[in-house]
Amino acid sequence: MKKGNKIAIVIPAHNEEKRIRKTLQDYFDYFSYLKNHYALDFEIIVVLNACTDNTKEVVEKFHNEELIILDFEQGGKGFAVTEGFKDALSRDTDLIGFVDADGATPPNAFYGLIRHIHGSDGVIADRWDARSKIFPPRPFFFSLRSVIFNLVVRSLFFFQHHDTQCGAKLFTKKFVEKVLPRLGSSEWSFDVDLLYYAGYFGFKVRSIPTEWHNTEGSKINFSKTPGRMLFSVIRLRLVHSPFSFIARFHGKLPEKMKASYWFS
Repeated sequence: MKKGNKIAIVIPAHNEEKRIRKTLQDYFDYFSYLKNHYALDFEIIVVLNACTDNTKEVVEKFHNEELIILDFEQGGKGFAVTEGFKDALSRDTDLIGFVDADGATPPNAFYGLIRHIHGSDGVIADRWDARSKIFPPRPFFFSLRSVIFNLVVRSLFFFQHHDTQCGAKLFTKKFVEKVLPRLGSSEWSFDVDLLYYAGYFGFKVRSIPTEWHNTEGSKINFSKTPGRMLFSVIRLRLVHSPFSFIARFHGKLPEKMKASYWFS
């Protein structure tokens, strides 16, 4: 990382009124210190997507000059991140990344991505690295589901990355400019699609150990989400193959048919 680099941090937020206040306060405190002492400039782009609670009101109470708020009725993490990327590209930024609103990735861990991006086009957090610090340790069955999912993803896409889903990633402006127009997945397989195009265009993306905190208040339905994620990446593999017509056909089915067939 060069001194004077401008960092854009995109935070997608869907109904995060109970968690985003602390996340923003921690990030503003940490990166404001870096800005004042190490000539690093930054902005935080909060992308509200389909919020029905008071998330917007909570975010608007921050009057930091580095804060940008985007508000959309459409939902989906992938959609929110891509809109944040588009906004960041409209200004003079050097590095663009995203982090979850729940505070699972503390600001010092995100700064680790910034410090280690030198010589690469992108860097992503890897919770499975033996050097990573996970608080508290994940339950066995949660870890088992993650291992199986990551094994399927690596087998389908020939990734070297062990953790495609951790919500802390950072890329160069050149990477985002090239990959963004090709992204088509707006929900469960967004991260996989992003890394697929990294390889497609020959970009170098590194995985590094991280610090990750399991936070309360998750919106994920753990009985349905693993199946949806699995189907989503299989469908994405079909999209990026000679059998893409199968994925297009499935996209025309009514939502109830998709749900009852794939996730029951």
